[in-house]
Amino acid sequence: MTNFASAGDPAFRFIRFKAVTLAVAASVLLAACGGGGGDNSASSTNATQSGSASASSVSIAGSDLPASGTGTTKLTTSPPAIGTANVPSTTPSSNADSTTDSTPASGASSPAASAPAPASSPNSTGGNGSITPPQQSARLFYGVNGHNNEGGAYDISSPALQLSQLQDLGAKLYRNEVYSQGTANKLAGVADIMATGGVTVYPVILMAIDTFINETDGYNAGFALGQQTASSRRYPYYEVTNEMESALLLGNVDGVYPSQYDLTKFRILRGVIRGMIAGIKSVDTAGKIIMGGGTWLHYGFAQMLAAGMEPDGSLGHPAVDWDITAWHWYSDQNDITHACGGTGCHNVLAALKALGKPIWINEFGVRPNYGTDQQIAAYLAGNQMMAQFVALASTYDIESIQSYELYDDPSNLQGGGAYGLLKNDGHTQKPAYAAFKNFVAANPM
Repeated sequence: MTNFASAGDPAFRFIRFKAVTLAVAASVLLAACGGGGGDNSASSTNATQSGSASASSVSIAGSDLPASGTGTTKLTTSPPAIGTANVPSTTPSSNADSTTDSTPASGASSPAASAPAPASSPNSTGGNGSITPPQQSARLFYGVNGHNNEGGAYDISSPALQLSQLQDLGAKLYRNEVYSQGTANKLAGVADIMATGGVTVYPVILMAIDTFINETDGYNAGFALGQQTASSRRYPYYEVTNEMESALLLGNVDGVYPSQYDLTKFRILRGVIRGMIAGIKSVDTAGKIIMGGGTWLHYGFAQMLAAGMEPDGSLGHPAVDWDITAWHWYSDQNDITHACGGTGCHNVLAALKALGKPIWINEFGVRPNYGTDQQIAAYLAGNQMMAQFVALASTYDIESIQSYELYDDPSNLQGGGAYGLLKNDGHTQKPAYAAFKNFVAANPM
């Protein structure tokens, strides 16, 4: 999850899904990994499956805030973008019309159905823990984010209770993080329970890059964690990394041009992503790969990966292929089809569609400081969020939208907030709960 400060101020970016590094116990595993330099189809012999890094054996960064000056702001001095092609432009054009790609597609302001009014007096409790048998024909369009490996309300709410709440909401997908063998094993158990009630869990695989020297190091570490995750359970979907392109930006820039990314960090992160995919495929050839959720205007990163391009504009480097492009969008970013930064205004959905993959908006939410709980609920289901996404689904091949998040974060969690559909006690519904539930019921997909 990316947070932007108010317009005009430098914005500090933080990632709610913590990027973590494997500690000493896991580093023994990584040292045994092979490959990383080029072949993206490494066999399972390139990484060991022995050993188990528990959740307590990982080193979690002390802060989700990056170093000062590396945040993204909507006010930069970069020239406007020319367009949204598969191969990104390497030279910004100062003569380009900043609104060329910004016109919303037809229907963007006229959702398929009006958003229901949120309940003014939400129920005091969530689901009662009873599990409804799954309906196998249901489409996996609506989903929710969870944090079963990060404590808080998830430690006091059983998977069965979470399942009953997701069923009540009409959610079919449940996105959760993994960052070690131990967390992968834990999520596999949660996924088994969810599957009995028709909810599909999938992992977003987290890894920081600051401890790696080069692309080979990143590849080997990514391979090991990807293989561990797929070995813990065969999932239909695997998401590789989360908003990590933000860590590559050279200052307060939009991220639409290759030149706005750090070359050394780009290569390392490319190695991590390629390694994760190869590690997953060494175990599970059927699971689909989701390119880790990017955010704001940072689609230049995904364009480079797909084109085999690097930030210096050179081509012919290892290209990355995936099945689904994931993106994150929050209320302070406004209209996703007309998002305005220092390079001009851009239709983000058009840029993502040009990559040729289905789109999942697998984090969307309203900033807790937006207004009252009722105002937050109305925005969540309104014309710049759920209603807009549904109205534009066929135009831009949006296959799924997933609310951030099921429960509020603990009050002492740095970088967290009251984003939940329920409070941090795990059972008290907020107005956003009713808004999400009513919208899903009124807009079957």
